[in-house]
Amino acid sequence: MGTQPTTALMRKAYQRWAPVYDIVYDKLTEPAARAAVAAVEASGRRILEVGVGTGLSLGYYATHSEVHGIDLSEDMLRRAAEKVRRRTLGHVKSLQVMDACRLGFPDACFDAVTAQFLITLVPNPEGALDEMTRVLRPGGEIVLVNHFGQDEGALARIESVVAPLCARIGWSSDFKASRITGWAAARGLEPLPLQPVFPGGFFKVLRVRKPG
Repeated sequence: MGTQPTTALMRKAYQRWAPVYDIVYDKLTEPAARAAVAAVEASGRRILEVGVGTGLSLGYYATHSEVHGIDLSEDMLRRAAEKVRRRTLGHVKSLQVMDACRLGFPDACFDAVTAQFLITLVPNPEGALDEMTRVLRPGGEIVLVNHFGQDEGALARIESVVAPLCARIGWSSDFKASRITGWAAARGLEPLPLQPVFPGGFFKVLRVRKPG
C-alpha cells in the first residue's frame, strides 16, 4: 500500500503550506486542474471538489456550474473563501471543513466528483473513493488528477525509497494508478484510460464512471 500520511500529519503539512501554496503550485498545476474541471463539467452541473484547498481551480468552472468544495484544512479554506468573495465566484455554492472519508452529503446528490492532487495523500484512499462513489449519481464520474508512481522499473524503486520523506511534507511518491483501477474493478466501476497532462505527463487525469 505504500507510505500514507496520517490525518494529523496532513493538517500540519497544509497549515505550513497554506500561505505559499498558490505561489508554488498555481502555474504548475493549472493545465491539469483545467483538464479535470473540463471532465467533471461534461458529466453535469452539480459538482463536488474534494480537497479544494485554497481554491486554485474554482475560477476555472463555468458560471452555470454549481460547485461545492470541502477540505480538511481550515487554513486552506479561508483562502479559498477569500478568492470566492474577491472574484465574485457565484457558481461556488459552499465551502466546508470536512473529512474526505466522511462526506456530509446525501447519496447520489452530485453529477461529478473531483479530487485534484489529493487521493495519494489521504490516510484511507479507498475509504475516500467509496464516499465519493456514494454521493455520486449513477452515470456520473469521479475525476482524479495527480502524479501517480510508476508500477515498475528504476524510477519505481527510487520512488519507494523516498516515500517516507515525501510523506513528511504532505506528498506521496509511491502511489500507483493501478491501486485506483483495482479499487474500481472490485466495486463494478469503470476506470477510463489515463490522460497525461502538463508538465510532460508528470500529472495524469484518471476518470472512473459509476454505472448508470
